Amino acid sequence: MDLDVFVTAHRAEWDRLEQLLGRGRRLTGAEADELVALYQRASTHLSLIQSSAPDPLLTGRLTQLVARARATVTGARRAGWRDAARFFTAGFPAAVYRSRRWWIPTALVSVVIAVLLGWWIATHPEVQSTIAAPEDLKALTKPGGGYETYYSSNPAGSFAAQVWTNNAQAAATCLVLGAFLGLPVLGILWVNMENLGVGLGLMASADRLDVFLGLILPHGLLELTAVFVAAGTGLRLGWTVVDPGPRTRRLALAEQGRAALGMAIGLAVVLFVSGLIEGFVTPSGLPTWARITIGVAAEAAFLSYVYVLGGRAARAGDVGDVEAADQTATLPTAA
Repeated sequence: MDLDVFVTAHRAEWDRLEQLLGRGRRLTGAEADELVALYQRASTHLSLIQSSAPDPLLTGRLTQLVARARATVTGARRAGWRDAARFFTAGFPAAVYRSRRWWIPTALVSVVIAVLLGWWIATHPEVQSTIAAPEDLKALTKPGGGYETYYSSNPAGSFAAQVWTNNAQAAATCLVLGAFLGLPVLGILWVNMENLGVGLGLMASADRLDVFLGLILPHGLLELTAVFVAAGTGLRLGWTVVDPGPRTRRLALAEQGRAALGMAIGLAVVLFVSGLIEGFVTPSGLPTWARITIGVAAEAAFLSYVYVLGGRAARAGDVGDVEAADQTATLPTAA
């Protein structure tokens, strides 16, 4: 492409577009139609120049011109309460619902691994000896030992905040590092299941498995579900790198990445709830059945939220991405 000829042929259109954008008054209907047409042509021109004859100065001018025109055409707006309400009633639950084919198998496989690991530790004393010295194991598993006092080791408020921060960071890490083919996510899952399996095995070997489950279930149901959702979404993001489907890899990753970012925000709220349960309910003096009932109720509420609101939003076409008006526009391919 002869760049000088191209610029000579289309400079008048760019100047006219800049003139319309600089108008201080409201555009007439004809001027608005003209602006839209010129914006579409300038977008095409920018695409052609970037692919055929990249020129830094010209590309910079057209990029700025197209960005200004797009803001004028689409209308810039500020996020408000409506966006937050839409996110929590449609976007977030829809994203979780649509990822269920990833996080449900992730949850099942992870729990099976934790149970098998716990069984292996409980039935093999020589394995227990590699974890800690006998007196240290006894200090952990005895009545009033480390496993029981852990949840009341700090004031409830600060303990809940600490737990929430740690879990939110783990969930966000799963979502962010999922783009690396999901491999870091597997490592994070293994660490979590290893810790759970060790607790199951050691407390079972001390005939105190019922006590351990009474401590872990009230908050663990919701907490682990959030971790599994984050891990499943991270693995899905990693698979998008391998198989983006009918879309280009860039567009597929952009969509999944935006959904994952929203997922991180939503899961932070879910983990905040589980942190409150862990800080205030788990170490409380409530009967074991009451504490477990609270945990089951929180888990049932979250799953109902995902399958009712999320399922409805997903069937309506919501993928958990930002609204179409806020997505990056793809450049037209024809004038």
